[in-house]
Amino acid sequence: MKKKIVSMLLAVSMAAAMAAGCGSDENSGTADAGNSNTDADNATDAENTSAADNKEADNSTENEGAGGGEKTTLKWAIWDEKTAPYWQAMIDAYEKENPDVKIETTDLGSADYMTVLATELSGSGSDFDIVTIKDVPGYATLVAKGVLEPLDERISQDNIDLGLYNGATDQVMADGSLYELPFRSDFWLLFYNKDIFDKAGVDYPTNDMTMEEYDRLARAVTGEGFGADQVYGAHYHTWRSAVQLFGILDGKHSVLDGNYDFTKPYYELIKKEEEDGICRTYVDTNASQLHYSAAFSEGNTAMLNMGSWYLTTLIDSLKSGEYDASLCGNWGLVKYPHPEGVEAGTTLGTITGLSIPTVSDQKDAAWDFIKFASGEECAEVIAATGTFPAILNDEVAAQIASLEGFPTDDNSKEALKTSQIYLEAPYDVHISEINTILDTYHKDIMNGDTSIDDGIAKMNEEVSAILKE
Repeated sequence: MKKKIVSMLLAVSMAAAMAAGCGSDENSGTADAGNSNTDADNATDAENTSAADNKEADNSTENEGAGGGEKTTLKWAIWDEKTAPYWQAMIDAYEKENPDVKIETTDLGSADYMTVLATELSGSGSDFDIVTIKDVPGYATLVAKGVLEPLDERISQDNIDLGLYNGATDQVMADGSLYELPFRSDFWLLFYNKDIFDKAGVDYPTNDMTMEEYDRLARAVTGEGFGADQVYGAHYHTWRSAVQLFGILDGKHSVLDGNYDFTKPYYELIKKEEEDGICRTYVDTNASQLHYSAAFSEGNTAMLNMGSWYLTTLIDSLKSGEYDASLCGNWGLVKYPHPEGVEAGTTLGTITGLSIPTVSDQKDAAWDFIKFASGEECAEVIAATGTFPAILNDEVAAQIASLEGFPTDDNSKEALKTSQIYLEAPYDVHISEINTILDTYHKDIMNGDTSIDDGIAKMNEEVSAILKE
């Protein structure tokens, strides 16, 4: 019955979207900055007429466990079940240790996941015990709606070491409380093409590069030419995070500041690289819809700053032959470049978390699964699928580095060890609005529609106004 309700919700969302006309959201390292509104009232009649069926379905989920008693069934909201292998790997590992528990997943789809989830949890028909949190703006919405259970007391009672998450949990505290625990995380690295450096006779990037050193290196390997003969020292995708957020690595600033003067040196650095032909221009990249993976796989990009999610894509695409190994098969990794005085291994990141809905009547059992899924044992299970878990200790890093196709050099292995991760979007009740403003003026600056100074001034003015509300 649950799947029927979800299907109805998705159908309502699709119908509303078609009626309003088609729009396009720019992809980003984080999820969408804004959240579209879903009309929960449209699904109310379907939920009410199905109440009896829901109750019957709930009663039918208790099966006999290994000991002959009742088996606890936990219902978990996820997305992309068929294409992401870590979901089932986590379930198998937990059920093996807990044979009296069954994890039942509901795939809400990826595109509008947080919108559908918010609608589900706001209605009377939700029976999820565990929900996956895809992004911080969506998390802020759910916290504001009061539909997530605070985890502080459980974390304290079970002595959960939040330090294992490299500071990420501190950045999603909502009024001093934590409503999610991360189970997977991605962070930014520098991918580089060894053949380009070898041909230029330039030393490879290192695991401790300041922004100035990184810029000099990009300039040293840039080669003039036409078409495929042109070599770019660096590449920046069109996401704001790929340019602006170098500025938050000092730990003194974030996108919540309300004053973005600290971003000016990074806009100036990258706009100057565009002017000097060190990287493709934002205008050309955006107009051609050039994906960062295509830019690197063409074999004429020396360095690419990108998230760890690209690692398995690169490995798998080379293995399948989709990428030409003669162009980009000789590659390596190093830690993200950082401002002067900042510790090496400081980087940007995103998290995916797990929460308990307030409507669940199996909160203790749900917490036991979340505690496992976010812990060190499950981190190794997740890493074995080629996915980065939220806890990246030495054992987990070694496991990822042992994946077939991962570079064999020591620097690439060392690159997986982070010292501090700053979330691209930390928690704030206004984070969706803030992201929208910053995205707008980032595009204007990079397109050349406004100057760096004027664009930053507009960011300062409009975000400050929101923060005063």
